[in-house]
Amino acid sequence: MILNHIWGLYAHPKEEWHVIEKRHESLSYSLMHILTIALIPAICSYYAAAYIGWTIGVGDPIKISVASAQIMAIGMYLGLVFGVFALAYLIQWMAKTFDSKPDFVQALELAAYTATPLLMVGITALFPVLWFVALAGIAAVAYSIYLLYSGVPIMMNIPEEKGFIYSSSVVTCGLVLLVSLMAFTAMMWTMGFGPEFVS
Repeated sequence: MILNHIWGLYAHPKEEWHVIEKRHESLSYSLMHILTIALIPAICSYYAAAYIGWTIGVGDPIKISVASAQIMAIGMYLGLVFGVFALAYLIQWMAKTFDSKPDFVQALELAAYTATPLLMVGITALFPVLWFVALAGIAAVAYSIYLLYSGVPIMMNIPEEKGFIYSSSVVTCGLVLLVSLMAFTAMMWTMGFGPEFVS
């Protein structure tokens, strides 16, 4: 089953990382996990932006046209999938520095399962109130970082001391990647690809 590790990552993460490390599923398995979970924020954000409207503070909810919402949802989906693959590449690339030699599938498993809480929190977009989504997002980021710190020593087969530094390096690269994606989005908006707002 594609989503069989999700409950374990929330209920008993360290034990689940050991299970994931022992099984080492195929590339297609990790790919299906990413492609499935990344649908959650894309679909929920599309529905919220086109049909419910975002509440930023006082005033009426802000909606965008269905066509704009579709384009943004597709862009978000592709950006999320690209982000997980880029993070996996960075994890594999940095491994040499920490005396680990994972293959790309191992790095992709680590990136995919670490990103799972961040992607699953996209369901909060169905209640599109900015403060609520922001708080849920902060909680998801915190848990994803915890998963990364607990998973790196297990998945990369390195001591915990090296795993801490390795994880910190991955978090830094992940933040740079996130800022790069946000900058790219802002550039696209200024080039005329921004949303069409409706009343």
